[in-house]
Amino acid sequence: MKKQNHRTLAFVYIILIVLSIIWLFPILWVVLTSFRGEGAMSVNYIIPKTYTLRNYKMLFGNHSYPFLAWFKNTFFVAIATCIISTFFTVAVAYSVSRIKFKFRNRFLKLALVLNMFPGFMSMIAVYYILKAMNLDGTLTALVIVYSSGAALGFYIAKGFFDTIPYSLDESAMIDGATKKDIFLKITLPLSKPIIVYTALMAFMVPWMDFIFAQVILGQQKQKFTVAIGLFTMIQPDKINQWFMPFTAGCVLIAVPITLLFMYMQKYYVEGITSGGVKG
Repeated sequence: MKKQNHRTLAFVYIILIVLSIIWLFPILWVVLTSFRGEGAMSVNYIIPKTYTLRNYKMLFGNHSYPFLAWFKNTFFVAIATCIISTFFTVAVAYSVSRIKFKFRNRFLKLALVLNMFPGFMSMIAVYYILKAMNLDGTLTALVIVYSSGAALGFYIAKGFFDTIPYSLDESAMIDGATKKDIFLKITLPLSKPIIVYTALMAFMVPWMDFIFAQVILGQQKQKFTVAIGLFTMIQPDKINQWFMPFTAGCVLIAVPITLLFMYMQKYYVEGITSGGVKG
């Protein structure tokens, strides 16, 4: 029996190691390519023969591709979206979890159905609405688009709030606490994991999105986000010259997300696991 368990465990570890190598290989390849000093887009080897920082310098020294401006734009949109989306999501999740209002179950079902539709289906309608408001081509429009649908993603946060005993609220109300006091002084301090999880998810959206940003910002190069800007580097007529700086840009935009996940990993795991207990 013990031998069988050891074999099963060894098999599981082998599978995990193989999957880890498959997952890490593209990342390692991109990092090595960003330091490669020879060749163009395609070479028949993985380990560079020469190493250089020229690819990184090209990102910050070329006015045709203002990477620093793109990075600042994306960072601004990400921070603004993170704050607004987290507020909306936590507020809606707490309200649905704690307040037993009329048509509550119907609202939950409607929100679930709406979440099944991909966001890009409303892309054209959203663009014309923003155009009518003279907001097309602005970073403010991106913040509005990314934040406006955030409240529909309240299910995980609601599940977390459901795990907090309602008896805590009742005890506080007996002592004279208002609903505001309960939320700010009891619920929020206990909800750090789900708040961190929600904030991380909201922060990641602007870094990964390409479709909405491309439609809303148009051809204004100075207002591009990093996703659009890096895409312009790998057009057929530019790819051989700019492919390695493109990989350098990929490495740089991964740094903020990686650092955030490393620093907030504990709260992230607690938030997503606790939020899946009850729905």
